[in-house]
Amino acid sequence: MEPLKHECGVAMIRLLKPLNYYQEKYGTTSYALNKLYLLMEKQHNRGQEGAGIACTNLNAKPGEEYMFRERAIGKDAITEIFGAISSDGWDEAQILMGHLRYSTTGKSGIAHVHPFMRRNNWRAKNLCLCGNFNLTNVDEVFNEITAKGQHPRIYNDTYIMLELMGHRLDRESERIYNIAKLQGLEGTELTDYIEDNIDITNILRTSTPLFDGGYVLCGFTGSGEMFSMRDPWGIRPAFWYRDDEVLVVASERPVIQTTFDVETDDIHELLPGQALTVRKNGNVALTQILQPRGNHACSFERIYFSRGSDRDIYRERKALGEQLTPQIEKAIGGDLEHTVFSYVPNTAEVAFYGMTDGFKKQLNEQKVEQLYRLTKQHNPTREELRAILHNYIRSEKVALKDIKLRTFITEGNQRNDLAAHVYDITYGSLEPQVDNLVIIDDSIVRGTTLRESIIRILDRLHPKKMVLVSSCPQVRYPDYYGIDMSHLDEFIAFRAAVALHIERGNWQTLHDIYRKCIEQQSLPAEQMHNYVKDIYSFTTEDISDKMLELLRPEDVTTPIQLVFQSLEGLHRACPHHPGDWYFSGDYPTPGGVRLVNQAYINWYEQNYK
Repeated sequence: MEPLKHECGVAMIRLLKPLNYYQEKYGTTSYALNKLYLLMEKQHNRGQEGAGIACTNLNAKPGEEYMFRERAIGKDAITEIFGAISSDGWDEAQILMGHLRYSTTGKSGIAHVHPFMRRNNWRAKNLCLCGNFNLTNVDEVFNEITAKGQHPRIYNDTYIMLELMGHRLDRESERIYNIAKLQGLEGTELTDYIEDNIDITNILRTSTPLFDGGYVLCGFTGSGEMFSMRDPWGIRPAFWYRDDEVLVVASERPVIQTTFDVETDDIHELLPGQALTVRKNGNVALTQILQPRGNHACSFERIYFSRGSDRDIYRERKALGEQLTPQIEKAIGGDLEHTVFSYVPNTAEVAFYGMTDGFKKQLNEQKVEQLYRLTKQHNPTREELRAILHNYIRSEKVALKDIKLRTFITEGNQRNDLAAHVYDITYGSLEPQVDNLVIIDDSIVRGTTLRESIIRILDRLHPKKMVLVSSCPQVRYPDYYGIDMSHLDEFIAFRAAVALHIERGNWQTLHDIYRKCIEQQSLPAEQMHNYVKDIYSFTTEDISDKMLELLRPEDVTTPIQLVFQSLEGLHRACPHHPGDWYFSGDYPTPGGVRLVNQAYINWYEQNYK
């Protein structure tokens, strides 16, 4: 119910025909630029803090610029950067790359907006890089490159990646240079030989083994080598499409489908540890750079982050909603006749359809059984048939997003009052004190909007009982692979578990977890254990009840119940995306385990030391 800033978005285009081909067929020199704009706009959901684009012209002559970049910050960044570019250079580019950014590190400003560029007077040594990632071992990578004598100007994972890969690109160029010299090449022949023989997979093989985290890297060199690579755990998503005209990479499948008018099955997913490369001459290859380390594809992509227009994501979100029907029916005491179903806009809408479909199927089976028994007894009258068929699942647009909270009000009480009006309700959508109200959302993370707005405003309808449903399990653990939730006390589930320990006098448990986390700090990350799991030594129902206590406004007396998806239900609905560390604490990389333990140390020392 609170928007999460999360995974960035990437888009790349490599033209595979001469430029005049696109002018003759499509009537414009801006074919690739227009397609890049569409790919980025249709992934606007993945980043609204900034955007950037870059390109390279492989036909530029000496003395002419051949690499271009535009970046901007703010929610209108895409419009701004495409409005700022001139046709010179951009229309002649064969490789174009775009990035949409959400800050997950608290660092903002134009200096942190991708793509990043590393310039050199030799085209083959120029590198442009962007990505959708968070590294959990930035310190380790930083130490690696400084030990080699480099002096990075900025300390963040993108820039450090750029410097590490740029260093490896320099070494690759020098390797080809030495071969060329042995062949007696000089001048432009030597330069051409280097540009024609750079092997980008060598750079990826010698730099990426050091990375711990979820990532999709995209980049190109000044001489025309292009690449995209996915992390070996398969955490972050990447899709690609190729025909005889173009190669395309994007973070989400349906944006490629719509932009290029192709079918779902025409698009391929980049596999864990795999790189898609295009040589200067246009040759395309798939290369396994790192061995896959299991399938840990992010399930939150399916629940919330990615666009619901993807064929499989749509089906999965409906399944998430439908399989919650037994729990919901129990919560309303089986009283479908006096229950109204709705959802919190807008990302929970598909799960809502699944939930109501589940109840419709159930109700239809009940009708079939009633009709069968009735016809066995006698010929039913129209009134008897109508009484059975009149039963239906009642769904209403109960909650609607009304305004966006502005920050010009700084006083706490006034801010909270304004927050309470972010949502509005449809008055008269249920019968007061008679109808139950079931509201489904995709997730309950911090609970702030629930407490300050949703519960209070839904209570104005005076339902007999309110059932708040989450289509995903309780979010208990931080993410360190690209989402802005890294502090434990951000999570209402964590605060509820701590409150239960305190309430039951289990102070020693809180301290024991801290002690265990401290004791393993000197161990390699690979040997660490996630001791934060010990905080959740209660039933899901106990934690849900305590969450509700913390979330309920004092003046709301309506009976309320929280219903959560189970881990098993999540995996049934999303069988190919088992990455569930948000809910289970089972981090796929050693760095994730190390950081969650450090997060607990930080929380404990801030509150109890």
